[in-house]
Amino acid sequence: MAPTATSDAVKFNVSQSVASAKYDALGPLVVNSDGTLSRITNWPEMTPTERERTFRVLVARNQ
Repeated sequence: MAPTATSDAVKFNVSQSVASAKYDALGPLVVNSDGTLSRITNWPEMTPTERERTFRVLVARNQ
């Protein structure tokens, strides 16, 4: 079941001045090299530390 409200989203501020993004229980969107969007399939099984690390990499890559 998909979240119904923006308040269901979590916001990570990955740096003081670079970027922030919101994601829901499905995890952050990944911008692929061909411009398509996807999600990380194992996001729900990741630990909070793994999620933070993965999110930092994705923010840099998605820019």
